[in-house]
Amino acid sequence: MNELTQSVAFISEHASPLADLGGVDTGGQNVYVAQLAKGLANENYRIDVYTRLEDAATPQVVDWLPNIRVIHVPAGPPRVLPKEELWQYMPEFRENMLAFIADQGLEYQLIHANFFMSGWVAAEIKRALNIPFTVTFHALGYIRRLHQGNNDKFPEERVAIEQQVAAAADSVIAECPQDREDLIMHYQVPPEKITMIPCGFSQEEFYPIKKKEARQKLQMDPDEPMLLQLGRMVPRKGVDNVVKALGRLKRGGKNVRLVIVGGESDQPDPQQCPETNRLFRIAQENGIAGQVHFAGRKQREMLKYYYAAADLFITTPWYEPFGITPLEAMACGTPVIGANVGGIKYSVLDGETGALVSPDNPAELADKVNELIFDAGKLEQFGLNAIDRVNNYFTWAQVTRKMSRLYQRIVDAALESKLMKAG
Repeated sequence: MNELTQSVAFISEHASPLADLGGVDTGGQNVYVAQLAKGLANENYRIDVYTRLEDAATPQVVDWLPNIRVIHVPAGPPRVLPKEELWQYMPEFRENMLAFIADQGLEYQLIHANFFMSGWVAAEIKRALNIPFTVTFHALGYIRRLHQGNNDKFPEERVAIEQQVAAAADSVIAECPQDREDLIMHYQVPPEKITMIPCGFSQEEFYPIKKKEARQKLQMDPDEPMLLQLGRMVPRKGVDNVVKALGRLKRGGKNVRLVIVGGESDQPDPQQCPETNRLFRIAQENGIAGQVHFAGRKQREMLKYYYAAADLFITTPWYEPFGITPLEAMACGTPVIGANVGGIKYSVLDGETGALVSPDNPAELADKVNELIFDAGKLEQFGLNAIDRVNNYFTWAQVTRKMSRLYQRIVDAALESKLMKAG
């Protein structure tokens, strides 16, 4: 290992690797930061993850795992805030991060920023300390605004900030071909500045389990056809599309159950999660309330049983920069029906590991579920194909190796530039 690449600062202002998953602002980015940090630490990198302090009682520095620290940066009131409200506190985040680096006498060879606000902080630190940085945006403001319109509560200047960050970055990471295309087309990022590195899944956490065993563990009917939706409970995830599709299914003599995992609490609480309340009303309106089970938020070690228990995993968001849950489902041997958008159309192979459908089209989704749910032979073959695909292309070990090579290129280029200037 090149000594120069050993010390890396991650910035992830709203998505801590220590957070419970499944809430409105806790999902794929938290997993990405946590798993990538673990993978790099195993390769002898020292990783400091800078994230916003959300509770005054939290220690400033948490020694999380060997070679990984989580550093809580004061920025705004020390409580949980929607990420849409955090931009105003980023100058404070920058100042406190710079102060911590100075006080501790830290030297980083590289910064890896996650999300546009962290990217802005990284660009400011590069300007102050001349530390090169790369950025994974995880979502792009321009694309989000296309799909959410006035429901997008991020500041108007987000797109301009993202353009500035991309221009200042030494490299920009695209998570899938669509992400790369969007960066080039809408942000004018030079293609040679973009490296495509997908998200991954953990082979230690997600692997095939016999359906009968998984359902026994969850105390579920061993014979009932079951669909699974798992992830953050926000409108753009399109869970309402799945509920409406369930109401259109041809029964085939059996009721099909939809299990929805996610939310702000372990027990589904409409007061804490308005989206749960909205979805329950949709289920009632479609006459299928008895077939929809809201499971609430689940501990990560339980998720593999939910994936393995399902006949089909369904995820039909309006847009999805990448989407880690389809990888996790496929790793457990469960075929995926996904929206033909973003990273999902990259990870799910239509007709091989599952199927792709239009987002927000309950009739099309219902037709596809009807086609697959009672075809045991096809489901089994798709499941086997899915296991092969994710293990061949999407493990965190593979992601880590690609990221390490990118880091090395950035650090080598920065050193060469420094030597040329000195010469």
